[in-house]
Amino acid sequence: MITGVDSRETGEGARTVLRCWGARGSIPSPGGNTARFGGNTSCVELVVRGRRLILDAGSGLRLLGERLMEQEAPVRADIFVTHFHWDHIQGFPFFPPLYDPTSRIRIFGPPQDGVDIRTLFAGQMGPIYFPVPFDAVAAHLDFVPVGSEPWEEDGIRVRSFRVRHPSTTVGYRIEWDSHSVSYVPDNELVGGSYPVDSDWRERFVDFVKGSDLLLHDAMFPEEEYPRREGWGHSTPEQSLELAREAGVQRLLLFHHSPELSDQELDRTVNRLQQEAATRSPEVYVDAASEGVDIVIEEV
Repeated sequence: MITGVDSRETGEGARTVLRCWGARGSIPSPGGNTARFGGNTSCVELVVRGRRLILDAGSGLRLLGERLMEQEAPVRADIFVTHFHWDHIQGFPFFPPLYDPTSRIRIFGPPQDGVDIRTLFAGQMGPIYFPVPFDAVAAHLDFVPVGSEPWEEDGIRVRSFRVRHPSTTVGYRIEWDSHSVSYVPDNELVGGSYPVDSDWRERFVDFVKGSDLLLHDAMFPEEEYPRREGWGHSTPEQSLELAREAGVQRLLLFHHSPELSDQELDRTVNRLQQEAATRSPEVYVDAASEGVDIVIEEV
């Protein structure tokens, strides 16, 4: 069973499995119109068996790092980056545990055209882009390329799958016991042209099949998508169809457009919940929101 707990109101009394620290796409969008769903870019924290997995390093990573330094020094974490577009790495230089020599952090991600992930992060902190040099990082860092083989440790298994998005981009599936969470923040399900095999859709459905929770790209409203085809993103309706096809229990719409207000996202969620009730009653639909913990109960 999956339950949602708003940690902004109730604290952390229940065992947290997943917390969203940022669900926006492209660029942070702070302000009164986005306060409820949040304006930070992609960052999700997953706590399983005492292990902290962080999915993407968008601007939400800064707030997560501040919380960790207050509550959990020395920090131990594994960060899984889906790709290196700005909105998925812009929080990295502002992650306080990076500058603490007692922190031990492993960073996983897909190499880009032969460039290793350490070089990609170091380049982000070059003097043209950032005033603090990469040499100032004091934490112990390990950089691990992801590929066809899953990563497995302490009964937790993380698999990656290349998705349809500009640059080499992956989604992740985290499995433990009989549970699974799939995280695919950037993925164009229908249109565009990408270097994937003809059976990509079938294999991708199998990758997310039966997930307790699927966070999936739903950036563009259906009426806007024709003008954005080939930009690497999906619509809420396309994501719901994927969840139905894959037998997912709960779908969280993710990578919200920075232009969408809380009220517009509410209308989207209400529309999809009505559609799901008619066509896919087995799928619960919501939109990812900062500060809301998703608790997966052991059954």
